Amino acid sequence: MEGTREGREIHKEEEEDHQNDNDNNNNSEFDDTRKIPPWNKQVTIRGLVASTIIGVIYCIISMRLSLTTGLSLNLNVSVALLAFIFIQSWTKILQKTSFSSAPFTRQENTMIQTCAVACYSIAVSGGFGSYLLALNNKSYELAGVNTPGNSKGSHKELQLGWMIGYNLLVCFAGLFVLIPLRKILIIGYKLPYPTGLATAVLINGFHSRGDKLAREQVQGFLRYFSGSLLWGFFQWFFTGKEGDCGFSQFPTFGLQAYKQSFYFDFSLTYIGTGMICSHLVNVSLLLGAVISWGIMWPLISKLKGDWFSADLPSSSMLGLNGYKSTQQGPRYRPVGKAHSNDSEFVSIADDNNQRKALNLRKHNEVFERETIPMWITYAGYIPIAVISTIVIPTMFPQLKWYFVIMAYILSPILSFANAYGAGLTDQNIAYNYGKVAIFILSALSEKENGVVAGLVGSGIIKSVAFFACSLMQDFKTGHMTLSSPRSMLLSQAVGTGIGCISASLSFFLFYHAFDVGNPNGEYKAPYGLIYRNMAILGVEGFSALPRHCLQLCYVFFSLAMVLNLLRDLLPARVGKLVPLPMVMAIPFMVGGYFAIDMCVGSLIVIAWHKLDSKKAGLMIPVVASGFICGEGIWSLPASLLALAKVQPPVCMKFLAS
Repeated sequence: MEGTREGREIHKEEEEDHQNDNDNNNNSEFDDTRKIPPWNKQVTIRGLVASTIIGVIYCIISMRLSLTTGLSLNLNVSVALLAFIFIQSWTKILQKTSFSSAPFTRQENTMIQTCAVACYSIAVSGGFGSYLLALNNKSYELAGVNTPGNSKGSHKELQLGWMIGYNLLVCFAGLFVLIPLRKILIIGYKLPYPTGLATAVLINGFHSRGDKLAREQVQGFLRYFSGSLLWGFFQWFFTGKEGDCGFSQFPTFGLQAYKQSFYFDFSLTYIGTGMICSHLVNVSLLLGAVISWGIMWPLISKLKGDWFSADLPSSSMLGLNGYKSTQQGPRYRPVGKAHSNDSEFVSIADDNNQRKALNLRKHNEVFERETIPMWITYAGYIPIAVISTIVIPTMFPQLKWYFVIMAYILSPILSFANAYGAGLTDQNIAYNYGKVAIFILSALSEKENGVVAGLVGSGIIKSVAFFACSLMQDFKTGHMTLSSPRSMLLSQAVGTGIGCISASLSFFLFYHAFDVGNPNGEYKAPYGLIYRNMAILGVEGFSALPRHCLQLCYVFFSLAMVLNLLRDLLPARVGKLVPLPMVMAIPFMVGGYFAIDMCVGSLIVIAWHKLDSKKAGLMIPVVASGFICGEGIWSLPASLLALAKVQPPVCMKFLAS
């Protein structure tokens, strides 16, 4: 789910910002493109240091979200904000010590944002909480050792070395796929890429506003970051030795609702996430939780012994878990009306406004001026494909070399389709291409090899498509901030390299400190079991599902189609109120607690806008980022304490009277 709420709020301020530029003549970089630093000056040492620190922080945050709820967020805007705060603070500290510092430009801000986003994106898309986790022995056992298709030996224990190597191969390949098409997608087709544009508007706003507003945002971030960090530390004292202690297990609406995952868990991370996401996303999450955990699962549980065997463990694909997994199946997202839905972003190129049209021509001129040679695409993608064809089958003998070649041939085509769709809708659906690849490769491989082949092969297609699309979003940001495509590509490459290492390390920190993958624990990592079950389905076919499971899947597939069609066909003022089926599916496996937290975030945003709309537009992204970063950073010392066997002193637990 994308954090486009900031984009809409920031865009409302865009007209005012541009008017201020006209009045004060502060935007000299737009008036004279010769003052833009050359591409090799846009990538700075301090920028790389800031990128690494921010990227690692967000790696930990994103990994925690991935392993607890399976959520993956687009935090581009939040990263741009943190980059600005970091360098501004750095500059002021140097000034107080009488050291000189080079001016902080919007191009350097863009470079830091690009590098840091590439770094944390590995935690989101590297498969740690999904297809790679599905390979381990625990996922194999949770899927049912006697389940047809879940062949004996179809697992591989997770190790740091091969996971870093695998991600370095498949993630770097995505950087080279669409380089020759960047001008067509951004200038030729004029795709809005809403998140990339929203990030650019924020960065341009930072570098044209006065110091007073910048200081207010910096102070606000530090205040809420500190509060969130202290809150995480305070909560830790009450979590005890057992897994169901602490504020996060508070039965807010009673013990019966608590058993169905309906409670407020006091997580500032989820509240901040809810402040970033749109109200519709949060309400859709809550609606999905009500439908699944409030209605479906309690009713189906009563049919144990009739629809499915009463002797099966809850995690078995042949039992209740089979219903949970398959109702998250294929989801449709139309792109036909994206231009009208995102017209607020496209308005920056309104031909009726001569000044904006002139600025857009300058943007295009800078973007086209510094070309990236075609040979870089060939020199990057082809050697990686060849090395992967040799190395990946060595890592995973179940995946034949010709399937790897097939994946690298299909990836450029799917990457273009994904990048084009994301440019229109802001939806990076690389995951869906990966899911289709799981079914195809599992079915084509030999039965005993199908699960591993499907999981590993899907990671190639998904990662290439994901990072190709992510680079296009960053190119859009660079296009609108007059940043060089060369500096953007270099920043993305550096961030990807750092991310492959830092994301792997942060995953293993969580993996060894907590019970990752336990369906009843905090770190459920729900998509690990879902992905394994999809691979099992690819091997065995749908006949292996429990009774009426496939019929329910048809019903929810049809419902998703209808809801998305209604969003496109109804008038905009009505269609925007239709819930999002893709979002509704997330709580089906995870539960409703985080949806409640995120709705609280929406309530805070609504109340703040009612009380002081101007202040809210300025500070909501700051407060949300502070909430997310503070509690997310606490995950690091909490993990180290767990590894050191240091137990919290108190267990706060609630029992029925």
